[in-house]
Amino acid sequence: MFETFSMEQLKRAFAITKKDLRIYYNKGPVLIFGLITPAFLFLAFFIGRNLTVEELFPGLIGMAVFFSSTSIGPGIVPWETRSRTLERILSTPISVWAIFLGDVLASFLYGLIISLVPLIIGVVFGATVHCWLTLCLSIALASFCFSSLGILMSAYPPSDIPATVMMVSSLVKFPLLFISGVFIPLGQMPLWSRILASISPLTYFVDLIRYSTQQTSYFPITVDFAAIILFALAFLVAAIKIHERTLPQRLS
Repeated sequence: MFETFSMEQLKRAFAITKKDLRIYYNKGPVLIFGLITPAFLFLAFFIGRNLTVEELFPGLIGMAVFFSSTSIGPGIVPWETRSRTLERILSTPISVWAIFLGDVLASFLYGLIISLVPLIIGVVFGATVHCWLTLCLSIALASFCFSSLGILMSAYPPSDIPATVMMVSSLVKFPLLFISGVFIPLGQMPLWSRILASISPLTYFVDLIRYSTQQTSYFPITVDFAAIILFALAFLVAAIKIHERTLPQRLS
């Protein structure tokens, strides 16, 4: 898969990243699923509940990074399939892995930028960050992990209709959101919920945010970091592999 790895291919991946950010950051589905949806979910969670800023902060950051990092990726491939730009890109001397790495990096950067908004809001309204290094590193790793997941969700079905892919991605994202300890800390969840939560990368990210702000975590932070890194690598490799197999169907 990475047999043609080179710095030249990496530069071409960055060119794909620049193209994606320039074209897709203000698309309707990106704005809806990346900004509006998590904002309304947070308001629904916040209104009527007597929670402190420290209790709200992990969920706010978790939803912001999760939804923003997975908002661009699912739409890129179907949009480019429909507009036939994917064919033009593949006709250039760029490897398939470089194309999709570029897509992942675009989603990653978008997620990082959007995460600054709730981070600043939380700090302004009194959230205390005890470990900035853990917080910043976890946001960066989680953004890359969720971006890889977003590209993976666009791999199948190989459709050129963005709405179809967005619907499939929603069927994945919302269950992950509700089992991941965003709204209820893992320690307060029943055993079966905690078992389900362990299969979600969002669980480990929210756990790291809670450690950074509240100095409490359900898992050791080394486990949280290791889990996010493993999920990220698995999502990225799986995304590239599946896209390589489904590209002929997209181009036919």
